[in-house]
Amino acid sequence: MTTLQGSLFGFGSSAGPRPLAPLLERRELGNGAWIELAEAWIGGADELFERLVDAVPWRAERRAMYDRMVDVPRLLAFYDVSEALPDVELVRMRQALVDHYRDGFAGGRATTGLCLYRHGRDSVAWHGDTIGRGTSRDTIVAVVSVGAPRRFLLRPRGGGATIRHELGRGDLLVMGGSCQYTWEHAVPKTARPAGPRISIQYRPPGVR
Repeated sequence: MTTLQGSLFGFGSSAGPRPLAPLLERRELGNGAWIELAEAWIGGADELFERLVDAVPWRAERRAMYDRMVDVPRLLAFYDVSEALPDVELVRMRQALVDHYRDGFAGGRATTGLCLYRHGRDSVAWHGDTIGRGTSRDTIVAVVSVGAPRRFLLRPRGGGATIRHELGRGDLLVMGGSCQYTWEHAVPKTARPAGPRISIQYRPPGVR
């Protein structure tokens, strides 16, 4: 169910995060929102995926939706700022991000959330990370994707053109400024064959 077919293009070598500044491509979205993308930021992404599948205590959740409880269509894990992370590469990525985005990660602290998308039926609906300061204040949410690529969508709240990225194999997408309360993002279900993917999210404390 979570077997990853290795990449043919060498993403499994040269472990760890690469220097961020030369890789980042910025896109202004308007109304104070922006995103930055660093493709293949993480070397050894396939090996990291395999280690995380085994090391992370994944949990399934059920949530209330309308008048019934439903399964959350992905597996989850969360580490607060003081909790030990299950792999040294997660620590290295976190440090690189808080060093680069100092203003966004006040005090150099970040939580670490993980989602395991096992197949194309796993997904996350349109939302913004608006618990905590993300409700109305500018914030940073950095997403590192390892495993098979999946479509990551962004759209303005209230309607507008959708931005599409295929994220996987060590790609980094950073959402900043007003993005969490003026835009929404999603990973939709797909009927196409889709291998497993892990999303690793770094956020300031209190933002979810």
